[in-house]
Order: sequence, then C-alpha cells, then structure tokens
Amino acid sequence: MIVITTPSGLIGHQVLGNLLDSGEDLRVIARDPSAFTADERDRVEVVEGSHADAAVVDEAFADADADAVFWLAPPDPRAPSVEAAFVGFTRPATEAFKKHGVSRVVGISALGRGTPWAARAGYVTGSLAMDDLIAGTGVAYRALTNPSFMDNIVRQAEAIRNQAMFFSPIAGDHKLPAVATRDSATTASRLLLDDGWIGVDEVPLLGPEDLSFNDMAEIISEVLGKEVRFQQTTFEAYKDRFVRFGMSEAMAQGMTDMAWAKNEGLDNGVQRTPENSTPTTFRGWCEEVLKPAVLNQTEATAAS
Repeated sequence: MIVITTPSGLIGHQVLGNLLDSGEDLRVIARDPSAFTADERDRVEVVEGSHADAAVVDEAFADADADAVFWLAPPDPRAPSVEAAFVGFTRPATEAFKKHGVSRVVGISALGRGTPWAARAGYVTGSLAMDDLIAGTGVAYRALTNPSFMDNIVRQAEAIRNQAMFFSPIAGDHKLPAVATRDSATTASRLLLDDGWIGVDEVPLLGPEDLSFNDMAEIISEVLGKEVRFQQTTFEAYKDRFVRFGMSEAMAQGMTDMAWAKNEGLDNGVQRTPENSTPTTFRGWCEEVLKPAVLNQTEATAAS
C-alpha cells in the first residue's frame, strides 16, 4: 500500500492521479475528504485529518501493508518558526514510520545541501532539516530536491494581466534552474512504485535549462503576445508583502531568506545531467499552464 499526504495539493494531487491506475492500494491523509471526486473517493482509502497529528499518522501507517509514503510538509504561513513548519510538523510521522515499519518514503524537498548558504536559506534550511529527521528513522528515503517551481509564477497571473509585470527580489539576470510540479510528481510516482531502492539519497530535479527572470519575461511575452517585464523588488518589500497578507514574522523572514540564498547561488550547486534534467520546458509550461491562467483572469474580470 502507498500512503499519500497532501493528496489535494498541487503536487500531491498529481501524484494521486498518476497512481490511481497503477493497481496499488492507495491510502490518503486528508483534512477534507470532500475535496476529492466521487471516483477518487471510491478508489482510495481516506484517513481524515492532518498528517502533523500523531493519532492520524498512527492510523495511516497502522498496518504492515503501508510500506511506501509520499511526504510533503504543506505551507503553514502562520507557523511560529520555520523549524516548527518543517521539523515540528514532520516529527509525529517519523515516530509512526519507526513504530509501524514503513519501508520507503519519498519526500518533496529543496536544492542547497552542501552550499555555503544552506544554513541561512529559510524554508530550504527547514526542508533539509526535515530530510535529516526522516533519514534518521532508518527508512529508505529519497528527497526530491527541487529548485523553484515554475508553477509559482501562476500566483502572479493577475499582475501579469493587469500590469504586464511580475516581481521577485532575485536579480533579473541571475540564471537559475526551475522545475514544473508535474515533473516532480512524475518522479515521486515512479519511486513510490519501485520497491528496489534502499538507503538514503537526494534526487535533484533541475528542469531542462537555466533561465533568468529576464529570460522568463521574454518567453512569457512571446507566449502571451504582449510585452511582459520582470521587476526586481527589494528584500524588505518582499518580506513586507507577506506580512501584510497575514504571514507570521518568522515565516515571512523564512521566505525572504530563501530568496536571498537563491540570489547568492543556492540553486546553482548541482550540475545538470541527463538523469536530473526533467522534460518540461518553461516555454511549454507557459503555453499549457500560465497562458490559460492569465486568460482566465481576463475572462473573470470581464464577467465581473
């Protein structure tokens, strides 16, 4: 049996979709079972609750058949600290892994281990500490170490539509890897179905090319058929925006520290190879994901 956490989240739901026809028994941990379609509910076993809850994960891993787990610590914008959001959230599950003899865990994590900035990288620092906690249980563990997700740009669809701009505190000419969430989900699904791996390792997922935000702006402009510009903001303004939206001071600082570390070179420490290069190009992602999101924003405004 494979247990999937965050099955209604962006990556988790894609993992679930990939595995529904695999022939494997599937169990999901979900706060809100009504988020699934009727077909999905008929084909999976649902454990209701949060996977930060010791009683919930104890139930989810309570039989010997639960031998593989997809693990993702969901966003917690109001957490008191980055450590609490990643390590504290994960600790009950690690106790359940040991108690119930879970064999294999595939987790969503981040690039940066071994770089000079790893200890000052906010969310990335928390993700790497989470990986260490899971690895310390003795389970076979694969941490999928991702750069920034292309899908994060969808959050700026409204700004792209209304202002023809998108924003980040990272320098516009700094070339970085980026990966589509669907490629992370595909890799996670493959590893969950493969019972032939052992030990602990990282699996970098770099996307097919390094691009700067200026490069991305040029591609977005070509895909949308209108000029879109990238605008670098200050780190102070970046943090203040998250605080205004209700994020805790600690988590807003964690986001800012992560952006600072990426700007310094956090994501550039792994060399791209055929094995760690994922297939979705930024242009292809823009055509299939960003363009419809921007057009939907336009349609929604016209209808209001």
